[in-house]
Amino acid sequence: MKKYLKQYGVRLAIIVAAAALIMGLAVRPREDGSAGALSGVANSLRIPIQGAVGSVVDWMQGIYGYVYEYDKLVAENEALRQQLAEAQERVRSSAEAAEENVRLRTLLGYLEKNTTFVTESAMITSWDASNWVSSFTISKGSDNGIEKGDCVITESGLLVGQISELGTNWATVRTVIDVNMDAGVLVGDSSIAAMLVGDYALMQEDKCKLSYFTEDATLFTGDSVVTSGRGGAFPSGVVVGTVTELRSEAGGQSFYAVVQPAVDLSLLSQVFIIKDFEVIE
Repeated sequence: MKKYLKQYGVRLAIIVAAAALIMGLAVRPREDGSAGALSGVANSLRIPIQGAVGSVVDWMQGIYGYVYEYDKLVAENEALRQQLAEAQERVRSSAEAAEENVRLRTLLGYLEKNTTFVTESAMITSWDASNWVSSFTISKGSDNGIEKGDCVITESGLLVGQISELGTNWATVRTVIDVNMDAGVLVGDSSIAAMLVGDYALMQEDKCKLSYFTEDATLFTGDSVVTSGRGGAFPSGVVVGTVTELRSEAGGQSFYAVVQPAVDLSLLSQVFIIKDFEVIE
């Protein structure tokens, strides 16, 4: 109806006005003061027709009033939608700023215990969707002093991974469960030296593999795993995760340990790159 009136409303108004004009002309008396036959008929029909015309005019005024109010409400509704969207964006930005503030405060406490660390914060911009790797891209690069091989952690010092590719304003982080990941680690209270390596099957479980330890080493489920700092790629003492299972290699002649990383990769939005630290000789 609204669309119809917008398209044909003017025509209807013209028709009603023309009808009223014709009726007015028809009821005019002759110059000699007498009424013609048409005038007589018109006079008999004048009152009901005038009433009908008045009703139509009132109806059209009501309809156009409705159309006007409808358009006004639509405009107000759109304005309110825009205001709501802006308010929601302000709330979201405020929440993100509050979360980042908490992370930075936590990092500050961590850095007070690791005074040699020089760090750079960066937001995660995208994740690699491949089944063969577990990596993501961050918003900082070589322009920010980041280098390939740098260690990446959370604000509380949990190992996230390592810089694997680098641009001027972006970098790719290979996560701790990536198939190409490797790091020297220490396991348990006895600080047994081993290598943390990526494994395709375990990557599907969000876990990684502990291997290359001596045959007489005794490992237990629940043993903590931290970086050893040997080799210079990672600082010492960064928390990697926990041994959750011991498995035999093919043939049963040797075994390896399954490690559950301490970091929950699915919850990450911001990471911290260690650009410099004291290397253990």
